[in-house]
Amino acid sequence: MSVKVENLGFAYGSHRVLEDISFDVAEGTLVNVLGPNGTGKSTLFRCILGLNRSYTGTIIVNGKDIRTLSIRERAREMAFIPQSHKPVYDYAVLDVVLMSSGAGSGVFFSPKSSDVDRAYEALERVGIGFLADRPYTRISGGEQQLVLIARALAQNASTIIMDEPTSALDYGNTVRVLSCVRQLAEDGLTVIQSTHQPDQAFLYADKTLVLHEGNVLAYGTPKDTITAELISKIYGVDVEVNSLHDDKVRVCVPIRELDKERIG
Repeated sequence: MSVKVENLGFAYGSHRVLEDISFDVAEGTLVNVLGPNGTGKSTLFRCILGLNRSYTGTIIVNGKDIRTLSIRERAREMAFIPQSHKPVYDYAVLDVVLMSSGAGSGVFFSPKSSDVDRAYEALERVGIGFLADRPYTRISGGEQQLVLIARALAQNASTIIMDEPTSALDYGNTVRVLSCVRQLAEDGLTVIQSTHQPDQAFLYADKTLVLHEGNVLAYGTPKDTITAELISKIYGVDVEVNSLHDDKVRVCVPIRELDKERIG
């Protein structure tokens, strides 16, 4: 088991954010975490990463209790890709990826030739090796997100946590990033990512974890988990869940818009 969370709870002061969260993720699984704003998705990630330390319960990553791991040891197990990243300096793309080499080194270190080779391999793996020498600040948002994925790969961690990785991307870059993430899971990496789009879960995820008011409302395959009733409960909108291409994919369509079409 790659990630196992048992009876997790967390509060900011007297405000309870997570309550009795339990789920497990097998190696090579892509999990989409679905839920409205403020339901605890980012807080859950911060707990798994060991950034929120005052949680109750247990979090096991690759057989290790994260409470027992140092920052450097956690970096060997998990990589994190934030929702947004605003670079300050005009580093080359390759240098951005090489920054992950420090996970196993001291504060002041020089990348080894093996680190450079691994960084190039990571860029090629996500399909952007041609950008290695380009300034990171002068490539598109989708390309920047792929660079961050490459950096996570170069970190050599087997588990990747992603906080709404496509929230600021256009449609084409969204497809490229999610297709890349899907392939990483098929290659054996464990990926846990949050989203607000149920259709993304249907198309790409192996499992969907649904959070609502700080609790696990549902956990399972997207087809078994995401229903019209569930979407109505967590987002407050009525939808139809429709099947396409012999049920190879499903989509959520707002009933209000369907009713307009029927009336028209």
